[in-house]
Amino acid sequence: MTEPTAPIPFRLAYVPGVTPSKWVRIWKERLPEVPLELTTTTAADAAGVLRGGAADAGLVRLPIDRTGLNVIALYSETPVVVVPKDHLVTAADAVTRADLAAEVVLHPLDDALDWDALPGVPAAQRPATTADAIELVAAGIGVLVVPQSLARLHHRKDLTYRTVTDAPESPVALAWPEDATTELVEEFVGIVRGRTANSSRGRGADEPAPKLTAAQKTAAKQARAGRTATPERRTTKGGKRSGGRGRR
Repeated sequence: MTEPTAPIPFRLAYVPGVTPSKWVRIWKERLPEVPLELTTTTAADAAGVLRGGAADAGLVRLPIDRTGLNVIALYSETPVVVVPKDHLVTAADAVTRADLAAEVVLHPLDDALDWDALPGVPAAQRPATTADAIELVAAGIGVLVVPQSLARLHHRKDLTYRTVTDAPESPVALAWPEDATTELVEEFVGIVRGRTANSSRGRGADEPAPKLTAAQKTAAKQARAGRTATPERRTTKGGKRSGGRGRR
């Protein structure tokens, strides 16, 4: 007897700071028989990971090289400046780039913000990573401006952060290869866009359906079969629903 083929997983890459947990939970509710595999990637490598086929879709930070990719913007993150808890910046609820003019502002090589002009005084060297820059902030060597989620990701008890009102925001987007818009990718697009389980994915009338491999078709059919259909109520002759008390 031939054993059933295990469904091919949907592979989702995401960059540091982005939290896909809500969408993963909805995926598991709607497609319980199709595993979702998470993999982390750096912001710089995300586009290459998708074009190389190492992931079916990815939650990325913009801007990225969009060559060969479909990209849907999802939301933008507030920029904050990370400083020691006793820093003068903490006296205000929010600051501007002008408030950082005399500060050494660290600019890591993996900076997630798209600056038109860097604030403050540049450091002698650029830290390799945001994590390295956080260590330098803790050592009192400078301050660091990052998306708020990265400040939370690298939280330390001796550091805090304040909003920078005129720094560039960090847009987060969903991206996937243009030539690999499978049914499972469409399912995930619907989830991140907030569509309900019963709503249409909204493909245009003249837009052809994406081609699936045989294995992907099997996985999608198994997922649809696992969804619970709404039971019909029985009717009596004449089309009236049965049940309930009649007139006396």
